[in-house]
Amino acid sequence: QVRLVESGGGLVQAGESLRLSCVASGGIFNRYSMSWFRQTPGKERDIVAAISWSGASTSYADSVQGRFTISRDNNEKKVYLQMSSLQPEDTAVYYCAARTRVHYGGSDYHDVADFDFWGQGTQVTVSS
Repeated sequence: QVRLVESGGGLVQAGESLRLSCVASGGIFNRYSMSWFRQTPGKERDIVAAISWSGASTSYADSVQGRFTISRDNNEKKVYLQMSSLQPEDTAVYYCAARTRVHYGGSDYHDVADFDFWGQGTQVTVSS
C-alpha cells in the first residue's frame, strides 16, 4: 500500500510560480513511475506530467510544456511539480499518482488507468 500526500497548492496571480510536492510512504518509491494530474469540476482528470522511476525521463501535456517541470528525489521519496508562468486556465485540483504494478517504468503513461495510487489532491487557483 502506498500513501501519497500533496502540498504546496494555493492562490497566486497570473504569471507567478508555485511548486507542488508529493511525499510517499509505503511501497518502494524509487521503483515507481510517478505523475501529476489535474482536474476541474465536471471534467475528467488529465495528465500534467510524468516521470520515470529514475527521473531520467519525463513527459508533459502540451498545455504545460515549457512552463512546468516535474522532478523527484528518491532519497526523500518525493516528487515535485514546479509551475511557472501560471495562467487562470491552470486552476484545478492537482493530484499526485504512483504506478506500482510495474517496477522501473518510464514516463510514457498518460491515463488515469495507468496509475494505481493517488493522493488527496491540492488546490491551485490562479487569478487574472
